[in-house]
Amino acid sequence: MDYKRVKTDTSAVTRNVRDFDAETGNIYETVSILSKRANQISLAIKEELQEKIAEFSNPSDNLEEVFENREQIEIAKYYEQLPKPTLISIQEFIDGRVRYRNPQKEETGY
Repeated sequence: MDYKRVKTDTSAVTRNVRDFDAETGNIYETVSILSKRANQISLAIKEELQEKIAEFSNPSDNLEEVFENREQIEIAKYYEQLPKPTLISIQEFIDGRVRYRNPQKEETGY
């Protein structure tokens, strides 16, 4: 998934709680699903950022010799402007792009 192209708000928005528990029947289950998805997104973005920052690392750098690289600053600014993983996960859930299952419900049939 390309998180850079997700069309969502970049700030918190007041939402109707009933929109979230309609699909699962339980608001707490929905919150759990959203938090797990947000963690997945956060880890993916973090790994991608670390790969890009690693290109600029120099093994012989020490604290006194570190200088600011313009490209590195631009990359950092870009990632700071991305929507938060929580907002991305909420938008994916609303759009129906989050797959989930509850093994306990599958066993009991509820």
